[in-house]
Amino acid sequence: MGSVFLASFDTAFGAMKLASTESGLAYVQLPRAQGRGLTGWLHTHATGDDVRDGYEPNRAAILQITEFLEGKREAFDLTLDLRATSFQHKVYEALQQIGYGETRTYTDVAHAIGQPKAVRAVGTANGANPLSLVIPCHRVVAAGGKLGGYGGGLPMKEKLLAMEHRHPAQGALL
Repeated sequence: MGSVFLASFDTAFGAMKLASTESGLAYVQLPRAQGRGLTGWLHTHATGDDVRDGYEPNRAAILQITEFLEGKREAFDLTLDLRATSFQHKVYEALQQIGYGETRTYTDVAHAIGQPKAVRAVGTANGANPLSLVIPCHRVVAAGGKLGGYGGGLPMKEKLLAMEHRHPAQGALL
Protein backbone atom coordinates (compact mmCIF):
# COMPACT_ATOMS: atom_id res chain seq x y z
CA MET A 1 0.00 0.00 0.00
CA GLY A 2 1.32 3.40 -1.01
CA SER A 3 0.14 6.96 -0.84
CA VAL A 4 -1.59 9.01 -3.51
CA PHE A 5 -1.45 12.78 -3.17
CA LEU A 6 -4.21 14.84 -4.79
CA ALA A 7 -4.13 18.49 -5.76
CA SER A 8 -6.42 20.84 -7.66
CA PHE A 9 -5.46 24.07 -9.38
CA ASP A 10 -7.02 26.60 -11.72
CA THR A 11 -6.03 27.29 -15.30
CA ALA A 12 -7.43 29.51 -18.04
CA PHE A 13 -9.50 26.46 -19.08
CA GLY A 14 -10.83 25.67 -15.63
CA ALA A 15 -9.88 23.51 -12.68
CA MET A 16 -7.47 20.63 -13.13
CA LYS A 17 -6.71 17.80 -10.73
CA LEU A 18 -3.50 15.83 -10.27
CA ALA A 19 -2.56 12.63 -8.50
CA SER A 20 1.02 11.82 -7.58
CA THR A 21 2.65 8.98 -5.68
CA GLU A 22 6.06 8.62 -4.08
CA SER A 23 7.16 7.40 -7.54
CA GLY A 24 5.94 10.41 -9.52
CA LEU A 25 3.04 12.07 -11.28
CA ALA A 26 0.37 9.45 -11.97
CA TYR A 27 -2.75 11.22 -13.24
CA VAL A 28 -3.77 14.54 -14.82
CA GLN A 29 -7.45 15.38 -15.08
CA LEU A 30 -8.21 18.07 -17.62
CA PRO A 31 -10.99 20.63 -17.15
CA ARG A 32 -14.31 19.34 -18.52
CA ALA A 33 -12.78 15.87 -18.72
CA GLN A 34 -14.95 13.21 -20.21
CA GLY A 35 -15.17 9.66 -18.89
CA ARG A 36 -14.48 8.30 -15.44
CA GLY A 37 -11.77 10.83 -14.61
CA LEU A 38 -9.73 10.84 -11.44
CA THR A 39 -12.33 8.89 -9.47
CA GLY A 40 -12.22 6.07 -12.02
CA TRP A 41 -8.41 6.10 -12.10
CA LEU A 42 -8.24 5.89 -8.30
CA HIS A 43 -10.72 2.99 -8.28
CA THR A 44 -8.75 1.08 -10.91
CA HIS A 45 -5.14 1.95 -10.13
CA ALA A 46 -4.97 3.03 -6.48
CA THR A 47 -7.18 0.53 -4.66
CA GLY A 48 -5.87 0.15 -1.14
CA ASP A 49 -3.61 3.19 -1.37
CA ASP A 50 -3.78 5.97 1.20
CA VAL A 51 -5.39 8.84 -0.74
CA ARG A 52 -4.96 12.33 0.70
CA ASP A 53 -4.62 15.98 -0.22
CA GLY A 54 -1.09 16.88 -1.18
CA TYR A 55 -0.21 20.13 -2.90
CA GLU A 56 3.50 19.84 -2.15
CA PRO A 57 4.10 16.49 -3.92
CA ASN A 58 2.34 17.99 -6.97
CA ARG A 59 4.04 21.40 -6.91
CA ALA A 60 6.46 20.76 -9.81
CA ALA A 61 3.72 19.29 -12.00
CA ILE A 62 1.38 22.21 -11.27
CA LEU A 63 4.13 24.70 -12.13
CA GLN A 64 5.13 22.94 -15.35
CA ILE A 65 1.56 22.39 -16.57
CA THR A 66 0.75 26.03 -15.85
CA GLU A 67 3.85 27.15 -17.75
CA PHE A 68 2.90 24.87 -20.66
CA LEU A 69 -0.63 26.28 -20.85
CA GLU A 70 0.79 29.82 -20.70
CA GLY A 71 3.02 29.07 -23.70
CA LYS A 72 6.21 29.26 -21.62
CA ARG A 73 7.18 25.57 -21.70
CA GLU A 74 7.57 23.10 -24.56
CA ALA A 75 8.60 19.96 -22.67
CA PHE A 76 8.02 18.48 -19.24
CA ASP A 77 10.71 17.38 -16.80
CA LEU A 78 8.75 15.26 -14.34
CA THR A 79 9.15 11.82 -12.84
CA LEU A 80 6.13 9.73 -13.84
CA ASP A 81 4.33 6.83 -12.20
CA LEU A 82 2.63 5.52 -15.32
CA ARG A 83 0.19 2.75 -14.43
CA ALA A 84 -0.68 1.21 -17.77
CA THR A 85 -0.58 -2.03 -19.75
CA SER A 86 2.54 -2.96 -21.71
CA PHE A 87 0.77 -2.02 -24.97
CA GLN A 88 -0.25 1.35 -23.52
CA HIS A 89 3.35 1.93 -22.40
CA LYS A 90 4.51 1.42 -26.01
CA VAL A 91 1.92 3.90 -27.26
CA TYR A 92 2.79 6.47 -24.58
CA GLU A 93 6.50 6.16 -25.35
CA ALA A 94 5.70 6.85 -29.02
CA LEU A 95 3.55 9.86 -28.05
CA GLN A 96 6.45 11.30 -26.08
CA GLN A 97 8.52 11.25 -29.27
CA ILE A 98 6.11 13.63 -31.01
CA GLY A 99 7.76 17.03 -30.78
CA TYR A 100 6.18 20.28 -29.71
CA GLY A 101 4.26 21.74 -32.66
CA GLU A 102 4.14 18.41 -34.50
CA THR A 103 1.27 15.99 -35.06
CA ARG A 104 1.02 12.33 -36.00
CA THR A 105 -1.92 10.19 -37.05
CA TYR A 106 -3.10 7.12 -35.19
CA THR A 107 -1.70 5.12 -38.12
CA ASP A 108 1.70 6.80 -37.69
CA VAL A 109 1.74 5.82 -34.01
CA ALA A 110 0.74 2.23 -34.83
CA HIS A 111 3.66 2.03 -37.26
CA ALA A 112 6.01 3.63 -34.73
CA ILE A 113 5.30 0.88 -32.19
CA GLY A 114 5.74 -1.82 -34.82
CA GLN A 115 2.07 -2.81 -34.91
CA PRO A 116 0.66 -1.21 -38.08
CA LYS A 117 -2.68 -3.04 -37.83
CA ALA A 118 -3.31 -1.80 -34.27
CA VAL A 119 -4.68 1.61 -35.27
CA ARG A 120 -7.90 1.25 -33.24
CA ALA A 121 -6.00 -0.07 -30.23
CA VAL A 122 -3.68 2.93 -30.48
CA GLY A 123 -6.76 5.17 -30.43
CA THR A 124 -8.10 3.37 -27.36
CA ALA A 125 -4.75 3.68 -25.56
CA ASN A 126 -4.56 7.33 -26.55
CA GLY A 127 -8.00 7.91 -25.05
CA ALA A 128 -6.97 6.16 -21.82
CA ASN A 129 -3.85 8.31 -21.36
CA PRO A 130 -3.71 9.14 -17.63
CA LEU A 131 -1.14 11.91 -18.13
CA SER A 132 -2.73 14.26 -20.65
CA LEU A 133 -0.52 17.19 -21.68
CA VAL A 134 2.55 15.57 -20.11
CA ILE A 135 2.20 12.63 -22.50
CA PRO A 136 0.99 14.65 -25.49
CA CYS A 137 -2.01 12.69 -26.78
CA HIS A 138 -3.41 15.97 -28.12
CA ARG A 139 -0.75 15.77 -30.86
CA VAL A 140 -2.42 12.71 -32.41
CA VAL A 141 -4.97 13.41 -35.14
CA ALA A 142 -7.12 11.28 -37.39
CA ALA A 143 -6.26 10.58 -41.01
CA GLY A 144 -6.57 13.70 -43.13
CA GLY A 145 -5.78 15.96 -40.18
CA LYS A 146 -9.18 15.73 -38.47
CA LEU A 147 -8.89 16.30 -34.75
CA GLY A 148 -10.65 13.15 -33.52
CA GLY A 149 -11.49 12.90 -29.83
CA TYR A 150 -9.85 14.44 -26.80
CA GLY A 151 -10.55 13.95 -23.10
CA GLY A 152 -10.57 17.70 -22.46
CA GLY A 153 -12.88 18.34 -25.42
CA LEU A 154 -12.13 19.25 -29.01
CA PRO A 155 -11.99 23.03 -28.36
CA MET A 156 -9.12 22.46 -25.92
CA LYS A 157 -7.30 20.14 -28.35
CA GLU A 158 -7.69 22.71 -31.12
CA LYS A 159 -6.30 25.48 -28.90
CA LEU A 160 -3.38 23.33 -27.73
CA LEU A 161 -2.39 22.53 -31.30
CA ALA A 162 -2.77 26.17 -32.36
CA MET A 163 -0.62 27.29 -29.42
CA GLU A 164 2.10 24.79 -30.27
CA HIS A 165 2.25 25.98 -33.86
CA ARG A 166 3.06 29.52 -32.69
CA HIS A 167 6.29 30.47 -31.02
CA PRO A 168 5.78 30.07 -27.23
CA ALA A 169 6.70 33.70 -26.57
CA GLN A 170 3.69 34.82 -28.62
CA GLY A 171 1.24 34.18 -25.88
CA ALA A 172 -0.82 32.01 -23.65
CA LEU A 173 -3.48 29.49 -24.45
CA LEU A 174 -6.59 31.62 -23.89
